[in-house]
Amino acid sequence: MSKTKTTVTITVNGDVYRLGVGNAAGDISPADTLAETLRERLLLTGTKISCDDGACGCCTVILNGKAVPSCTILTVECDGADIQTIEGLQNPRTGELDEVQQAFVDHSAFQCGYCTPGIIMASEALLQENPHPDEEEIKEALAGNYCRCISHYQVLEAVKQAAERRK
Repeated sequence: MSKTKTTVTITVNGDVYRLGVGNAAGDISPADTLAETLRERLLLTGTKISCDDGACGCCTVILNGKAVPSCTILTVECDGADIQTIEGLQNPRTGELDEVQQAFVDHSAFQCGYCTPGIIMASEALLQENPHPDEEEIKEALAGNYCRCISHYQVLEAVKQAAERRK
């Protein structure tokens, strides 16, 4: 009697990945978080792992249209999911940054850069859902992202600029 191999299929930045789940070489563990799979298996290291508890927002990705901390979600829970990471924002043909990324550069809304991908992804999810947020809506959307290096004033200005450029 042969055992059927369990697989998880996810779409990340438009690319489809079929991942074996188990203990064989090349498989992901059933205990792997989405953050671990993105970084270690798919080599998408823009997603950062910091608190590993969902409290800081560094690992934020867009999962089926919503900003989520990828360190709190098991990869096996993502079967059939559409995932966007920081690497998926940049134009793949030209290398041009998207509006949110460019606005963060324009406003120096980063320092060490460790939390920046998560903040950008939370901002992107907000603008996908609400293209014209007011300042309070921006603050609410970014409430799950923690940064010790910068003033969030620059981040607010960057998100406002990105929203304006998308009009």
